[in-house]
Amino acid sequence: MILSDRDIKKALKDGRITIDPLFPHAVQPASVDLHLGADFLVFRTEESIAIDPKESIDHMMDSVTINPKRNFIIHPGEFALGITYEVVGVADDIVGRLEGKSSLGRIGLIIHATAGYLDPGNRLKMTLELHNISPLPIQLYYKMPIAQLSFTPLTTAAENPYGKKKLGSKYYGAMKPQASQYWKNFKKNNDWMKFG
Repeated sequence: MILSDRDIKKALKDGRITIDPLFPHAVQPASVDLHLGADFLVFRTEESIAIDPKESIDHMMDSVTINPKRNFIIHPGEFALGITYEVVGVADDIVGRLEGKSSLGRIGLIIHATAGYLDPGNRLKMTLELHNISPLPIQLYYKMPIAQLSFTPLTTAAENPYGKKKLGSKYYGAMKPQASQYWKNFKKNNDWMKFG
């Protein structure tokens, strides 16, 4: 079940969903529009030959910041990590699902590869995994509507919401784009490697 605009507004009022700031007219029939933040991470391809998920890749990425006078151009085939302008959060009995805007999809902009999930209990600026699949560069502007977030109630509150220490939540409360922290899976717990 996905929350309707009426239920989203009630959850906002009750504090079970938080969106800061909430732009005028952002609440849609079954989602909330989110806008493009200022911060990006882009790969430095000239210095590396491969990405190794077992190793930190922080050194392989450069930070880029935009503002109302400086836009971001994503070229065909390029990938960049961006972030939403809004800080969004959900209670431990709700999940959020990030989706692209239809009009941007029609020009070849993909806004997430796989990480379109706002876990119960998390509050952060959502990461955007931006990819241009069109044959032409696309200009992105600070605070432009970039995505939509829908909300689904859980059958019960999560026993261990995102951010609990025992989970080792890697991106809890992120306010800037973060390079993949997948390498921490190899350093912390290799139990999954013992199967098969």
